[in-house]
Amino acid sequence: MNIVRWLESGVVGRYLFAWAGGVRGTRDSQPVTEDAMETTVNGKSHATTHRLEGQGVVMNQARIEQFYAVDVFNQRVMQQRLPKDVFRKLQQTIEHGAELDEQLADVIAAAMKDWAIERGASHYTHWFQPLTGLTAEKHDAFMVPDSAGGALSEFTGSALVRGEPDASSFPSGGLRATFEARGYTAWDCTSPVFINRNGGGATLCIPTAFVGWSQGEALDIKTPLLRSIEALSTQAMRILKVFGSDEGVTRVSATLGCEQEFFLIDREHYLHRPDLLSCDRTLFGARPPKGQQLEDHYFGSIPTRVIAFMSECERELYRLGVPLKTRHNEVAPCQFEFAPLYETANVACDHQMLVMETLKRVAPRHGLQCILHEKPFAGVNGSGKHLNWSMSTNTGVNLLDPHDETHTNMQFLVFLVAVIRAVDLHADALRASVASAANDHRLGANEAPPAILSVFLGDMLSNIIEQLEKGSAKSTLKGGSLALGARTLPQIPRHSGDRNRTSPFAFTGNKFEFRAVGSSGSVGWPATVLNTIVAESLDFVATTLEKQLGKNPSEQKTQQVVRALLQKLVKQHKRVIFDGDGYTSEWHDEAKKRGLPNFRESVAALATLASRKNIDMFKKYGVLTKVELVSREHVFLEKYVKQVTIEAETAVLMARRHILPAAIRQHTELAEAVVASEAADIDASAFREALEEFSALVAALRQGIEAIDKALATESRSVLSHAEHVRDHVRPAMGKLRSAVDEIEQHISSDLWTMPTYREMLVIR
Repeated sequence: MNIVRWLESGVVGRYLFAWAGGVRGTRDSQPVTEDAMETTVNGKSHATTHRLEGQGVVMNQARIEQFYAVDVFNQRVMQQRLPKDVFRKLQQTIEHGAELDEQLADVIAAAMKDWAIERGASHYTHWFQPLTGLTAEKHDAFMVPDSAGGALSEFTGSALVRGEPDASSFPSGGLRATFEARGYTAWDCTSPVFINRNGGGATLCIPTAFVGWSQGEALDIKTPLLRSIEALSTQAMRILKVFGSDEGVTRVSATLGCEQEFFLIDREHYLHRPDLLSCDRTLFGARPPKGQQLEDHYFGSIPTRVIAFMSECERELYRLGVPLKTRHNEVAPCQFEFAPLYETANVACDHQMLVMETLKRVAPRHGLQCILHEKPFAGVNGSGKHLNWSMSTNTGVNLLDPHDETHTNMQFLVFLVAVIRAVDLHADALRASVASAANDHRLGANEAPPAILSVFLGDMLSNIIEQLEKGSAKSTLKGGSLALGARTLPQIPRHSGDRNRTSPFAFTGNKFEFRAVGSSGSVGWPATVLNTIVAESLDFVATTLEKQLGKNPSEQKTQQVVRALLQKLVKQHKRVIFDGDGYTSEWHDEAKKRGLPNFRESVAALATLASRKNIDMFKKYGVLTKVELVSREHVFLEKYVKQVTIEAETAVLMARRHILPAAIRQHTELAEAVVASEAADIDASAFREALEEFSALVAALRQGIEAIDKALATESRSVLSHAEHVRDHVRPAMGKLRSAVDEIEQHISSDLWTMPTYREMLVIR
């Protein structure tokens, strides 16, 4: 038997796979010899040669379509392995939201088990997303002993549909007490089951919701996301019915495309920075002579080591059906980006978690460390995760596609204005959805939109909105074409509007781009909030239209009623539309005049989450109960406190164990130079001046340490007051300590400095 087929058969719990199966690189990019292997993909054998050469990877690449989604129990696999009636009923649940017949679970589980074992899996897990912002899993073996002393494989329908992990040790905001351990996971059949390969093993991962024992309280990201998708679909269908365009349409889904920015640095540098190890960001670091001033990194040639890393990530993610499309250098040195194609919101959110996990897992194989923090290095751009959001029918119609003659597309204009209304009325909830201690370092800086929620539409749509405000839209601006001045260059079509990178919520052709989302967290929560506020707005619009139109209205009456409502809504909510530069102080002044909220930091934003308005909205649409929403406010505030506290304690530890000893040695050397010069009857004024200046820096360092210690010693009664104290006292003390340390770094001998500097870290060789 071929060695790979033997391994693949499940005789052992390892699975060897080459390019068509995700070649595993070597640790720290050590060279290996060329090796020819054979792998089986979709029943076909493919010879594959791979060679890792130093920092690069040389591949005889199999075609992507030969191995794309081979580790996914998707529709194609289900159609091949399930009985026709079982497959048909399961598809009704997945595509149309029909209730799943539990009697089918045993049949589906058996087919799923056989497929997974054939692909080398030895265990299965319910893969869920608790409120940590990460994923969680508990592995169970397919193996069970038999009565004859041997073993067999077993996976039942009940094991597929429901699991029972411990619910006491995850963040719950009071939904579960520490002694209350029982929780449940429930199979989410709308997100494909997949096989995760890690450490030589393979595990069948079943995407699930995670809820509490008592009332089925949502303890995770997925459960409210699925509820919000249902709410959005229900209200969007009402709008489609008004326009008579719901024929054949049974559902409307939110669609997402989640861009991912990240940093890569040498792993050796990472391991020698206590702040990166504990906090995923540098707490100290003087500005290097060369940062991003030359603007030469953005879209530049991707370094060889990084291409090798990206290629391996792509191979692993393609096997999991993640449709990565774009890769490139980002603005800051050592910053990069992956961007996928659009998918339904639930699948896109699951895939986004797989992207982050894969980036972190693969990087060490190339001697790199992936950093997902929003602002790991001061003075250069931080990382975001732009959330490209739209709505699509199950028949494939994008409801935010304006088409050519946009002013005549009344259905699109209704959806557009409803979204504008949602952002205006619910800016607090939308801002709170991206609030975190990490994102506070990024929002409002040069690489990210301000904390003021505004909507960018571009020239064409802004012109139509202006026409609607006056009564009716009668024309659509055209983009035309651009002549580039050389006969060898083609004329290229010109869009009817520009893009605006300073807008937190921008229309970009046939979708909205929510640019304020941070790079390190799950996109499931911002997507949930966005779905819910748009559902509320669509509900308002649909209810108004239904009341005014009555039954069987004429087309003329429908047009008149819709135009009148659009005019009214534009006048009420146009204040949130802004197409200018969001970074300017003039916009901040203008936004204040317009009455737009500006939650500059996360504590203020999170304090609004469980307001009466938000409680009523989330409860009305069945997304979150009052206790579930209040628990999230508590969890997010508590996480803010813990993150900043960890950072503050790490800063003090580094200052005492690394910075202060180095500074004392430098101080001693300067003092000795003064004494030696004076003993030799040499003018020591320059040395003495340097000593006095450095003494002041050391004093500031000690004062900074003491200030943080004092700020951390204060106790608070509630999580909100604790978060406010951390914001108002701990963070400012950390800023002062950083200023002292960064100044010392620039005046200390390099042989005394024990940590890699920005100048060293922000280069990949």
